[in-house]
Amino acid sequence: MSCPVNIGFIGCGSVMNGPYMSLARELREQGRISIVAACDVVADRARAVGETHGIPHVTTDPREVIDSADVDAVLVLTSMAEHGSLAIAALEAGKHVLVEKPMAVTLDEAAKLVDVARRSPGHLVCAPAVVLSPTYQRMGRHLARGDIGRPNLARARYGWAGPWWGQWFYRSGAGPLFDLGVYNITSLTGWFGPAKRVMAMAGTATPERVVEGERITVEVEDNFQILLDFGDAFFASITTGFTMQQYRCPAIEIYGSTGTIQMMGDDWAPRGYELWQNDVRAWKIYHDQNPRWPWTDGLRHLVDRIQHDVAPLMTPEHAYHVLEIMVKAIESGRDGEAKAIESTFSPPTFDDGDTAEATHLAHDRAE
Repeated sequence: MSCPVNIGFIGCGSVMNGPYMSLARELREQGRISIVAACDVVADRARAVGETHGIPHVTTDPREVIDSADVDAVLVLTSMAEHGSLAIAALEAGKHVLVEKPMAVTLDEAAKLVDVARRSPGHLVCAPAVVLSPTYQRMGRHLARGDIGRPNLARARYGWAGPWWGQWFYRSGAGPLFDLGVYNITSLTGWFGPAKRVMAMAGTATPERVVEGERITVEVEDNFQILLDFGDAFFASITTGFTMQQYRCPAIEIYGSTGTIQMMGDDWAPRGYELWQNDVRAWKIYHDQNPRWPWTDGLRHLVDRIQHDVAPLMTPEHAYHVLEIMVKAIESGRDGEAKAIESTFSPPTFDDGDTAEATHLAHDRAE
């Protein structure tokens, strides 16, 4: 497919107007996409987006985007509760789909989405797109080569104080695990494959918040410590919540039998990585290979795969597995019991064309 991919947005809030539109403008300038439709439940917001970005058709009805013969691919950027149903409808209409995380908020709806994706002619790409970052893939090559030996432990974190907009973030079917922890779980399972069990401690640390100028009661857990069991005595912990003011530590640390590798920054915005190997006795510090890499890169990936008629690297089965971990982590936090993870998927593989060894910044030698 050499002609531009016609894109329709459903949801014109801050996620669309900021990060996604920035990448969409770049792709449009390259002649790779056309933005032909946008939908938002708030009519004035849809109209403003259309005028600002030169989008010819705006509406408050998602079906007008989904059913439009002019739309090749639908981006679902709404609040979380609508993700699954809109993605299903778009795939059933024969469209390609990118759906923001999580793919759905219940396992039943997510299972239906996976099934529809398998039968649909359209590709389904489920955010987050962490597995696409050059830093993530280079770290994956180190792990695949055994550069730190056998992985034994991992630690991941992502959190902040929480949004002051969008009351739905604090309602049932949302919360920091679906919004933030999803990145870490996607990263770890993308490297190491399916988890076998999950345990969690979870609670609501801030029961009331002021959001959009109104004091509301928080209905979901906003504070999580999660433990994943990957089998063979390999465990990972995840810290996430709308309870973290600031931090200065690696996003992800992986401790192996002969070394350590750790991602700096956040997994959705990496700042390179550091590698320790016992036989070298030095920290090798690596630049981020693409400081401009955007966490919205799933859009570029979807366009690439449509134009080359190749299946996406990111699979619906992986997104479903991540959702099962999150749903069962919430259950575990409530009843205190470990939960078996039943789903599985094939993790992505990356070619071995790694030149990272020539790009490290320094050797911080151990004395």
